[in-house]
Amino acid sequence: MRGLTSLWINRGLMLTPEIDQLRAAFVLAKIDDILSWDKTQEQEKDVRFVELGEYLCEVRARQYWRLDNLKSFDEFLEKRFANSRRKAYYLMAIHEKLTRIPKHELQLVGWSKAAELVKVARKDGEEFDCATWLHKAKELPKEGFKCAVERHLTGKETEPWEILYFKVYKSQLAVVEKALETAALMLGTEKSRGYCLEMICADFLAGANLLDDQS
Repeated sequence: MRGLTSLWINRGLMLTPEIDQLRAAFVLAKIDDILSWDKTQEQEKDVRFVELGEYLCEVRARQYWRLDNLKSFDEFLEKRFANSRRKAYYLMAIHEKLTRIPKHELQLVGWSKAAELVKVARKDGEEFDCATWLHKAKELPKEGFKCAVERHLTGKETEPWEILYFKVYKSQLAVVEKALETAALMLGTEKSRGYCLEMICADFLAGANLLDDQS
C-alpha cells in the first residue's frame, strides 16, 4: 500500500507544472495592463485581442493563476472577466485555431470577425482556406460576414438583411451591450446580435401590449 500511495503522489505532482515565477508575473501583468488599457478606448473593445488571447492560453497551460492563490483557471477568468468569461474563451480560440493567419492580419479584421473565422476553422479543419476567408473578412461589413459564415456552416441562404444606423451616447452603451450579452446567453451564443435585439424589442412590445390591455 505504501508503494502504491507513493506512486499516486508522485504522479499527482507530475501533473502540476513548475511555474516560472518571473514569466508568470510578466504575463499576468500584461493581461491586467491590456484590460485596463481597453477600458479607456472609445472604439471597439479588445484592439489588442490577439495578444490577450495568447497570454490567456499561456496562463491556462502553465497554471499561472496559482500565483494569485486561485483554485482554477475558471476562477481566474471570473476575477478578470467578470462580465463575460465567454469572450475570454473566444479570444483563446482565436489564438489556438487561427494559427495560419498572421497576427497583424487578425488585428486588421477585428476580434468579432476573428471569432467568426474560428467557427469556419473548426468546421473545415485541415481544409480551412484561411486566405479566402481572411479576404472575405476584410471586404465584407460585420453583419455581411456573419451571414457568409452562417451560410457556410449551415448550407442555407439567409434572408435579406439591412444595417441599421443610430446614435448611442456613451452613457447608454454599457446598458445596450449588457442587454445584448444577456439576450445572447438566454437565446444561445450562436445567435446574431440582430436576432438578440429583435427578441429584446419583441419582449418590450409584449409588455407594452399588456399595459394597454390593462388600461
